[in-house]
Amino acid sequence: MSRISTVFQKSGHKALVAYVTVGYPTVESTLEVVPMLAESGCNVVELGIPFSDPLADGATIQEASFRALQAGVTPQTCLDVAARIREKTDVPLAFMTYYNPILHYGLDAFCQACSRAGVDGLIVPDLPPDESTGLDDAALKEGLDLIFLLTPTSTAERIRLVVEKSRGFIYMVSLLGVTGARESLPVGLGDFVRRVRKETTKPLCVGFGISTPEQAQQVGQIADGVIVGSRLVQLIRDDGPPYERVKSFVGELRNALG
Repeated sequence: MSRISTVFQKSGHKALVAYVTVGYPTVESTLEVVPMLAESGCNVVELGIPFSDPLADGATIQEASFRALQAGVTPQTCLDVAARIREKTDVPLAFMTYYNPILHYGLDAFCQACSRAGVDGLIVPDLPPDESTGLDDAALKEGLDLIFLLTPTSTAERIRLVVEKSRGFIYMVSLLGVTGARESLPVGLGDFVRRVRKETTKPLCVGFGISTPEQAQQVGQIADGVIVGSRLVQLIRDDGPPYERVKSFVGELRNALG
């Protein structure tokens, strides 16, 4: 069983998944913040690999990627950062990246490097499950969970395919559009989750647009986990060591989930 899968083994426990962009605002801040997120109640941390064309991301994470790229952060930098984080914490780590950087690095080479660095999973928003055989095989060899996304417009066929292929958990995109903090949850989210739940017992985690403890609590009532990204990236940018506002926010999210 993977380190990510063990998060969902405790009955009734709702997972809190945090996203950070590696190298934003600095590499040092990433190295400091991720172990702190784990200590504050996050169960999985997504490490975003900066990319020049992040199609699934809204303004906050696009800016974070741009600034990190300007500062010279590369996929190799992210691997090095992951390895240093793994020395500090056992929290499950998943790279969130786009397919092009992995392809450029080499599918097998990248998955081997991830395994050496202590990374547990990969989330690749622009990789359809029916075109994932090469990366899926390489990830499976290294014991990495390849996590696929579903959207509210996913067809029954796509849902069945993602249910079959996704390991660790299924990433449910709460809305049509890109990442970013929202004032309210989309209408129809409950129906979307129930539609997927009929097809699988695998953990379902909901992301995109969740930015308050109240929203996290609502999602926790229908799903197995909550993914929070843009709001955390904003706080990490605006806060500073010892990141008391970040700790407080994560604590509020954890309390809301129970």
